[in-house]
Amino acid sequence: MRAIRRFTVRTVLPEPLRPLEGLVLNLRWSWHHETRDLFRSVDPALWEAVGGDPVRLLGEVSPDRLERLAADRRFLRRLEDAAEDLREYLAAPRWYQSLTEAARAREPGRGRPAEAIAYFSPEYGITAALPQYSGGLGILAGDHLKAAGDLGVPIIAVGLLYRRGYFAQSLSRDGRQLERYPSIDPDGLPLTLLRDADGAPVRVAIGLPQGRRLYAQVWLARVGRVPQLLLDSDVEGNDRAGRGITDRLYGGGGDHRLLQEMLLGIGGVRAIRAYCRITGHPDPEVFHTNEGHAGFLGLERIRELVSQEGLSFDEALEAVRAGTVFTTHTPVPAGIDRFPHELIERHFGGAAASRDVPLERVLDLGAETYPGGDPAVFNMAVMGMRLAQRVNGVSELHGRVSREMFGGLWGGFDTADVPIGSITNGVHTGTWMAREMLDLVEREAPSAVESGQGWERAHDLPDTDLWRVRRDLRERLVVEARRRLREAWRQRGAGEAEVAWTDTALDPDVLTIGFARRVPSYKRLTLMLRDPDRLRAILLHPERPVQIVIAGKAHPADEGGKRLIQEIVRFADQEDVRHRIVFLPDYDMALARFLVQGCDVWMNNPLRPLEACGTSGMKAALNGALNLSVRDGWWDEWYDGRNGWAIPSADGLAEPDRRDDLEAAALYGLIEDQVAVLFYDRDSAGLPRRWLEMVKHTIAALGPKVPASRMVRDYVTDLYTPAAAASRAMSADGYAGARELAAWKQRVAKAWPGVAVEHVESGGEDGPRLGGRLAVRVVVHLAGLDPSDVAVEVAYGRVDESDALIDPEYLQLTTVGPAENDRQHYGGEVPLRRSGAFGYSARVVPRHRLLAHHAETGLIALPPAPRGSADGTLR
Repeated sequence: MRAIRRFTVRTVLPEPLRPLEGLVLNLRWSWHHETRDLFRSVDPALWEAVGGDPVRLLGEVSPDRLERLAADRRFLRRLEDAAEDLREYLAAPRWYQSLTEAARAREPGRGRPAEAIAYFSPEYGITAALPQYSGGLGILAGDHLKAAGDLGVPIIAVGLLYRRGYFAQSLSRDGRQLERYPSIDPDGLPLTLLRDADGAPVRVAIGLPQGRRLYAQVWLARVGRVPQLLLDSDVEGNDRAGRGITDRLYGGGGDHRLLQEMLLGIGGVRAIRAYCRITGHPDPEVFHTNEGHAGFLGLERIRELVSQEGLSFDEALEAVRAGTVFTTHTPVPAGIDRFPHELIERHFGGAAASRDVPLERVLDLGAETYPGGDPAVFNMAVMGMRLAQRVNGVSELHGRVSREMFGGLWGGFDTADVPIGSITNGVHTGTWMAREMLDLVEREAPSAVESGQGWERAHDLPDTDLWRVRRDLRERLVVEARRRLREAWRQRGAGEAEVAWTDTALDPDVLTIGFARRVPSYKRLTLMLRDPDRLRAILLHPERPVQIVIAGKAHPADEGGKRLIQEIVRFADQEDVRHRIVFLPDYDMALARFLVQGCDVWMNNPLRPLEACGTSGMKAALNGALNLSVRDGWWDEWYDGRNGWAIPSADGLAEPDRRDDLEAAALYGLIEDQVAVLFYDRDSAGLPRRWLEMVKHTIAALGPKVPASRMVRDYVTDLYTPAAAASRAMSADGYAGARELAAWKQRVAKAWPGVAVEHVESGGEDGPRLGGRLAVRVVVHLAGLDPSDVAVEVAYGRVDESDALIDPEYLQLTTVGPAENDRQHYGGEVPLRRSGAFGYSARVVPRHRLLAHHAETGLIALPPAPRGSADGTLR
C-alpha cells in the first residue's frame, strides 16, 4: 500500500548539539567546506548516502550516535567554532558596508548604495538539496545571492516554492527521456515558515477573476546573509487548482504560468512588505527583475503608490521605473513568455479590474508595438523593460543582440543608442571550484579568491602539483560517472550481467571533454554526431584517445530536444564506443560539480549568437579546464587565443545543414590536430608542459573575471547605486520628482510631433583638414517647448559607402541667440580627428535631469533625408 501523503519528521537534537540546527538552516553550508566537514564527521557513511544533505543526515542519524557526539568534547569544540564562524560571517561589515560608509562620507544623503535590494527570479539553484531550478537562469540566480552575501550586499530574494521542482530525468530502454516529479516536503528542506509576531504563518493573497483569491504562505531560506522568500500556494483556503499553482517549475499551460508569474510578482512584493514589517529589515529601494517572469512586481508597486501616496498612474510609473533594474537572459524569442490578450483581460479586467491599475494601461505595458510585433499578445519581457529605467543583457555580445532584438521599443534611435547595457554573468567560486584547486591556488595567491586580486600568481603554480590535482579530479569524475551510468542502465531495465561493462567505462588518464546543458535545438547537442565515423575515430584513436561525458535535460514539452537526447544515447550505447562516450541522465547541480571540476576541456557549440552568456565554461576554467567553444556569450569577449580554442562559426549562412557541417568539421579538426596533440605531448617526467601553461594562463586570466563577486560588484556600481539615487530623487518631498517627470513627459510627448530639424549647415566644407574644426549650425522648430526641454546634438565620424555613420561620436550644441517664431538656433564646432571619408548629421532628443538615458522616451527628431552626399574628404 502506498502512502497518501509524505512528510518529514525532524529529529530532536540533544541540547549540546542544538547549534547544528542553525548551521543546517543557513545554506552557507552548501559552499562552506569547513561546515560540510563538520556534517560529514557526524556520520561519514550516512553523509555520502544522503548526498551531502544535512537535513536528511540529521533526520536519519541514529539517536545513539547523537548521544555520543553530545558527549564528544572535540566535536563540540568544532561545532562551536563553526557556529561562531557563521555568526561572524553574518554580522561583520563586508565590502558593501565599507562602500556605503565611504559614499555617505563623500556625499551625505546622495549617491550611496541602496539600503536594500529586492531580487526576483522564477528559479534558484542554491544546492541540489533544494531542487528549485531548471538550468542556467536558476544557477545564475543562486550564485548571485551567494556572492551578494559574501560581499554584504543587502539583497532580499523572492521566488516560488515548487512542490515538485522541475523534474527528475531517466531514460527508457531505447534512450528516450522520461520525466517524473517526486514530491518535495518543505519540512524536509532547510526552510522555516515566515510567521507574524503572534506566531501565525504569514499569508499573502492575490486577486483572481470572479472575486476569488489565491493564497500563499511564505517559506524563509537563509542563503548566507541573504533572506530568500519562497511563496507556496499549497495551503488551506485554495481550491485544488489553486493549491497546484506552485506545483512544478515551468509546468502547466498559459493560465497556469500566468498565475505563477502573478503570484511571483504581485505576491512577492506583498511578501517582502510582510518580511520587512516583521523583521525591521529596510524596505527595498531597488527592485531587480531577473527575466520577465517576475515583471508583474512593477504593477503591484504602482498600485501601492496610487492607493497609498495618491499618485496618478503615470506618476507612480516614473517612481517605479527609477528604482527598477531588468535583466534579460535570452536572445531567443521562444524563451520569452507571451500571453494572449484575452488571458490578461480575464485576470486584470472585469470583476478582477483595479481602479488603481486600469486594464488598458496593463495591456499597453506588454504590447509589442514595434515592427514585426504581434498585437494579439502580451510580452512579459517588453513589460519588464517598460517598467525599468535600467536594462541589461548578460554578456557584451548579448547586450548587442538585445539592442537589436528590442530596439523597436525606442523608436527611431540607432541600435547603438538603445538603452540596454550588459553585465557579464559570473559564477560563485566557493560553490564551483574544487577544494583541491582552491587550496592549490590559495597557496600561491592567498587573497585571490576572496579579494579578486593576485590571480596572476597562478602562473607560478608548480606543474607537478597542478597535474596531480587535475588527474585526481578527472578520476573522481570517472568514478561518479561509472556509478551513475550503472544506475541509469538498471533503470532502463538492464540485468546485472548487462551492466558489468560500466566498471571499466571511461579512463582517468584519457583526455576528457565535458558537454552538459539544457537541450533546446540551438545548443546543438548532436553537432558532434554530424560525421559519426570521424567521431568514432577520435574517440578510439590508438595514441591520443578522447572520452566525452554528456548530460542535459530537454523541457518535457520539447519533443525535438528529446529526440536529440535519444540520438546521442543511441550512439553512446554502441559497444565499440560506450567506454569512451557516455550520457548521464538527471543533470543537476551535484553532477555539474563533478563535470566542471573533472573534465579537461569544456565544449560548447551553440548557434551563434543565441547563447546569452553560458556559465558552465567559466566553472570549468576555474578548475583548470580549457574551453573549446563557438565564440558566443562570455567566450566571445574573454577568449584570448591562449585559454582554449574558438570553434569557427559560419554566421549568416542561409542553409542550416551546411552551417552544421562546416562547424562540425572545424570542431573535429580542432580536437584531432590541436587539443589531443597538446594534451598527449609529454616530457620525460610525463608532464604535458605546454598544456599546463595554457591551464595556468586560463586560471590567471579568467580568475579575476568569471567570479560572481565581480559580477555583483558591477551590478552594485553600475545599476543598483544609480537606481537607488534615482529612486530617492523621485520619492523626495512627497514624490515631487515623479510628479514633475510625469508631467514633463506628457507635455513633451504632446508637442513632439511638431519638433523638427529645419536646417543644418556647416562652414569650411570646401577644404576640411585633419586637426581642424568644422562649424555646424542647426535650426530647430521647438513646437512650444522650452530650449531646456531638448538637447540638440551633432553625430559625426567615419561613413561607409552608403553614407551611414560608423561608431559616431556626439557633440551637444549650444543655443545661439534668442528663439524667434518658436525656432531656436544652435551651434558648435566638430573636431576633425581622423582623415578619410567623414560625415555628420544632427538630432534632437528630449532632455530632463531625471532621465537616465537620452533615448529613454523613445522620442527623436532627425533632419530630412539629404538630397546628396553629406561627406567630405579630409587630407
